Amino acid sequence: MSDDLTPTYVEKGEDFDRDMRYIPDRITKDAQVPERGPATVPLWPVEPGRYRLIAAKACPWANRSIIVRQLLGLEDVISLGLAGPTHDRRSWTFDLDPDGRDPVLGIERLQEAYFERYPEYPRGITVPAIVDVPTGQVVTNDFPWITHDLFFEWKDFHKADAPDLWPEAVREEMDQVMERIFTEVNNGVYRCGFAGSQEAYDAAYTRLWDAMDWLEARLADRRYLMGDSITEADVRLFTTLARFDAVYHGHFKCNRNKLTEMPVLWAYARDLFQTPGFGENTDFDQIKRHYYVVHTDINPSGIVPQGPDESVWLEPHGRA
Repeated sequence: MSDDLTPTYVEKGEDFDRDMRYIPDRITKDAQVPERGPATVPLWPVEPGRYRLIAAKACPWANRSIIVRQLLGLEDVISLGLAGPTHDRRSWTFDLDPDGRDPVLGIERLQEAYFERYPEYPRGITVPAIVDVPTGQVVTNDFPWITHDLFFEWKDFHKADAPDLWPEAVREEMDQVMERIFTEVNNGVYRCGFAGSQEAYDAAYTRLWDAMDWLEARLADRRYLMGDSITEADVRLFTTLARFDAVYHGHFKCNRNKLTEMPVLWAYARDLFQTPGFGENTDFDQIKRHYYVVHTDINPSGIVPQGPDESVWLEPHGRA
């Protein structure tokens, strides 16, 4: 299974295809129709203290929301609950908490918040998820829109020096860059790892490395993906790069070379890691335990590798 409990036992000869059907609800200012995105989904009002973000540092999709929440200074506005790095087919669990229960929601499994709203919820119990604390019901698990709306809809509560993660001047190009990063890199490593045939793997491998080479070239003459400042695009790329050598290179057979062997991308990744909000929310132990323990179809022994050396992430990056 994948990070989000979506089954990944791909039939022989087939490509990996991620199920992108999520709970579409949005949290917007005054529950008004947002400027961007679908206008026909259920809307919930922005309300400090009402919602709890449930995430896991092990999961790249959830890790984005943790980073964005901190970058924008929303820690005292939206509380954070962290699931442990391993789970079964039923649900992410709160085994990091002393009594195995989320201290705010009082539940052992994230599944309970899903079932509180949808008693027969038919798909994977995914992180990140935002839960309505008063009712204990899941609001949304639509991860791309969660971080989008943290920026656009919660602006009244951002810290004074919050970064402009969606600069208007480059927004159209950024949407295109993020789409390519998602299809070819974020999801591309999974396409390699869960390929159902040699042909599917070979095609996925080629697509991944074409995109990695494109990123290496793009970042050669700019500090960040969209120029001189960090944007949502950098957050979305970082969570994959942070897992590359520790997991994707070997576990998912993305082994043309390591990230540490790509001078530009490696320096760029270290630059982000050493930026407040990124490194302290990256837990390599949890990352490795998640992939190597949960993916029993790929790693039936459950053995978790000791390496690579984490200290290299703190070496000077020279991109300032």
